Amino acid sequence: MLKELIDKFYTENQKNKEQTRFYITDAGKCPRAVFFKLKNVQREGLNARILRIFEHGEHIHRNIFNILYRLRVGVTTEIPIPAQEIISGRADAILCIDKENYVLDIKSINSMVFRTLLEPKQDNVFQIQLYMHYFNIKKGILLYIDKDQQEMKEFTLDYDQKMVESLLVDLHSLKDKVEKDIMPERLADYPKNWQCQYCQFKQTCKLLNGKESSWLTEKDKIKTI
Repeated sequence: MLKELIDKFYTENQKNKEQTRFYITDAGKCPRAVFFKLKNVQREGLNARILRIFEHGEHIHRNIFNILYRLRVGVTTEIPIPAQEIISGRADAILCIDKENYVLDIKSINSMVFRTLLEPKQDNVFQIQLYMHYFNIKKGILLYIDKDQQEMKEFTLDYDQKMVESLLVDLHSLKDKVEKDIMPERLADYPKNWQCQYCQFKQTCKLLNGKESSWLTEKDKIKTI
């Protein structure tokens, strides 16, 4: 009884904000899923358990912020990147440690993933590289926190200009497709890619042409979902 009421609270109060430009978290993600978000395609709702996991992650962020302030490491938290035409984002924090500035990105993950994490996840690297680019800071820290055991791992990264240039080329290419109503093709390893397993557009994607196609032609098929 109570469980059902709590679950209902989470599922009925989730909101999908209308997206009009890219977020830094879109970097390296499935182009078709990002395309669907920008076209405001109806997506599957997240279940209550996933929403609680996200909420718990936010609490972990708040706790780390409080500790950073108490450490007095010159911290500024939740800073939007300078205004851009194509992309927006908000870094978790900018720190000053031993007179050197760092962009900090905090990731909370479960114990199973944490134990096998020997290097930073690629999509996380893409994101922090873009943060370093827009803030003109040459070093970043990816801090992973085990949500279950509260262990931590950190990875320090240097700014990679070539990687950033490649990411921006991809984003501009996708922007061009959005504006021209050209739906990107599915991921090459669809549906085995991990993104497909958690994608809120997987039913839509399954229904539509797997190749790059005209969105004006394909979108009418969504009405049958």
